Amino acid sequence: MTNSLNVIQEWLGSLGTAFLHLLIQPYYYIAIIFIALYYRRQVALERKLIHVKLHSWGQETWRTVWSGLVMGLVVSIAAILLGVSLSGTAVACIWVVSVLLSLLRVRYLCFAYSIGLLGVIQFVLSFFPDALHNGTVGNITTAIREMDIPALLVLAALLHMAEALLARWQGAKLATPLFLKGKRGMVVGGYQLQAFWPLPLFLLIPSGAGTDLPWQPLLGGGLGIVSLPVIIGFSEMTQGMLPGRKAARTSGRLLMYSIVLLGLSLLAAWWSPLTLLAALAAMVLHEGLSWYSALEERSISPIFVHPPRGRKVLAVLPGSPGQELGILPGEILLKVNGVLLTDAAQLHEALRMNPAFCKLEVQNREGESKYLQSPIYDGDHHQLGIILVPETDGAVTAEAKPSSIFSIIAMKTGTRSRNHPNGRLKRNKAAETKKESAEG
Repeated sequence: MTNSLNVIQEWLGSLGTAFLHLLIQPYYYIAIIFIALYYRRQVALERKLIHVKLHSWGQETWRTVWSGLVMGLVVSIAAILLGVSLSGTAVACIWVVSVLLSLLRVRYLCFAYSIGLLGVIQFVLSFFPDALHNGTVGNITTAIREMDIPALLVLAALLHMAEALLARWQGAKLATPLFLKGKRGMVVGGYQLQAFWPLPLFLLIPSGAGTDLPWQPLLGGGLGIVSLPVIIGFSEMTQGMLPGRKAARTSGRLLMYSIVLLGLSLLAAWWSPLTLLAALAAMVLHEGLSWYSALEERSISPIFVHPPRGRKVLAVLPGSPGQELGILPGEILLKVNGVLLTDAAQLHEALRMNPAFCKLEVQNREGESKYLQSPIYDGDHHQLGIILVPETDGAVTAEAKPSSIFSIIAMKTGTRSRNHPNGRLKRNKAAETKKESAEG
């Protein structure tokens, strides 16, 4: 009985120390600041492209922080039960590698890349056992040599399971509508699904004399606990799918990836020669997911383009009359107050025809017509809160290239203006039409 009480007291003391360490170390706050800056950049991009704010960077930051906290606790429990252990020096190494990789592309801010790369470095260092033992470099190489790469890859697999669940749960809600340059040079509508979550993890400290846990974990571990804040996230862009469908596909593939990586990592923990294979698989398979998604997008036709009759809806503002009427992205506005729509300017004019009532004929995603109506009260704006698909000769498009950490910090929105034969006059006209479509 006394031994059990001592174990519980030791666990609670270690957990309290780890939680205090999480609060005083800068990594978790850096992660939150980075995510806040990213959502500020997304809001700036929305204002530049569609002239309205579809998301609130404060609300989105809070959403990702609390959901990341919940998922971090779930992953921590799973990792502790498996016996995943990590030293303080290893925490610093993983963070440094992650930040350096993110300087190339933000999506490299991922455990799969940082731990996979450290696993390859550890394999290379194994050929030079007597080299690099002195000074700061020696301390770093010693920490890398002592890392339990299979256990860390198990952790990476658990994090990707969490990422898959969060992508399925929140991915579509965080989607940003974009105006993109299509295959034939025309402007089409699309969505960027990119999100990050800060996860505070609590992991075991390696034990020097076997396991001291009340159970026998698969990967060893001790009674001490260390905190490790990490960032997980995914990045997708689509012109040929609705955000919900794209998020579901991405989530399913991430889940398959995490299961394969978990299996390889557990085998590597059982037979160490498989460690290099598991480390390489963590990076190569992750890159394969991005490559396959891009290939899939190139093979399907854009769906966010205007048909000959009507105007297609790209997005609907939250809390707007359009959302209350039940209008959905991907549907087509055929008629407004009896006027057949053939361009964006007609929508704005048709809404002003009847000062007391608004009647709509909408074609849903299945191709069936539905009829909607809503009264307009004194003082109400003649606006539906609908963002239409851009015109094919739109003036501003988003650049479909990976974000860098510098562009996020500098608030660069990644847009470009197209040059038209008629110069500034046509650009201004396109901007006015785009503003009217956003006010629709």
